[in-house]
Amino acid sequence: MDNQKNHEIRLKSRPTGLPTPDNFEHAESAVPNPGSGQVLVRNSYISVDPYMRGRMVDRKSYVPPFQLGEVLQGHAVGQVVASNGHPSLKVGDFVQSMNGWREWFVSSGNDLQTFDPVVPIQSYLGALGMPGMTAYAGLLRVGELKDGERVFVSAASGAVGSVVCQIAKAKGCHVVGSVGSDEKAAFLKELGIGAINYKTCGDLNAAVAAAFPEGIDVYFENVGGAHLEAALNNMRPGGRIPLCGMIDMYNATELPPGPRNLAMAIGLGLTLRGFVVSSHYDMLADFHRDMAAWTKAGKMKWRETVVDGVENAPKAFIGLFKGENLGKMVVRVGPDKAV
Repeated sequence: MDNQKNHEIRLKSRPTGLPTPDNFEHAESAVPNPGSGQVLVRNSYISVDPYMRGRMVDRKSYVPPFQLGEVLQGHAVGQVVASNGHPSLKVGDFVQSMNGWREWFVSSGNDLQTFDPVVPIQSYLGALGMPGMTAYAGLLRVGELKDGERVFVSAASGAVGSVVCQIAKAKGCHVVGSVGSDEKAAFLKELGIGAINYKTCGDLNAAVAAAFPEGIDVYFENVGGAHLEAALNNMRPGGRIPLCGMIDMYNATELPPGPRNLAMAIGLGLTLRGFVVSSHYDMLADFHRDMAAWTKAGKMKWRETVVDGVENAPKAFIGLFKGENLGKMVVRVGPDKAV
């Protein structure tokens, strides 16, 4: 590895509003050598996810903030390419980690999860990874979905939303998702999911009401703002709203006004419950079992937007907030099979 460089992305400055390329630094370092009992991993794909925007702010949260000048952390998949006496990991093993936004890293193995890919490995960063698990836990446990209910999903063509839609459809539910382009609406329709293009529908509240004449049982919240207001206006008594994300406000420089109609939750007896996927990993075995069955039965499909080169990770990340991704956004930083 003496002639190769390790390309990585570091946080140069904390963004104000929408991040810009100037907030990031593309750096080079030597490819590390594994110490005794360690392995060298070459990443193949790294993930960019909206939640990472919150980690760019220096504040207390459920995960520590990114530190200036340090390599950004994110989900990644790759392969072990060298081992210095590790007792269980061997060259060629596929691994998942949180050591993204770089090409190479060394590990004792404690922060790695091995997997045997049965689909392209980047899918373990999307539908079969953390986003898919977020959809599964959020809809079934937090949203307490029952077969045949009425489900509204915002950001419905994204990595989380598209899986939510298909799980609900597999459960016999009436499902409609909100998206921001005709291309994304067409993707939902291919899956047999109703679609609202919120950028062209005019009155979002009226469009949601027309899509759910009998009201909404579960609204899976990824966006916030006008979407939350429209959902609240159309919820059924006893409805549930899993609060997964509110991407509309991630880059806000001032706090936006709260939902003007939040009081409707009182009379309707609604449940609004925030959640973080790491609190629900006891469902992981069920998630893997059900996703395998749905995929085999043709009930689960997904799309990915692939950007090449670790140096383009900031561009891909910023693109999330501009709606440039269809399905999961990933960055290819190495070969699908490194060895």
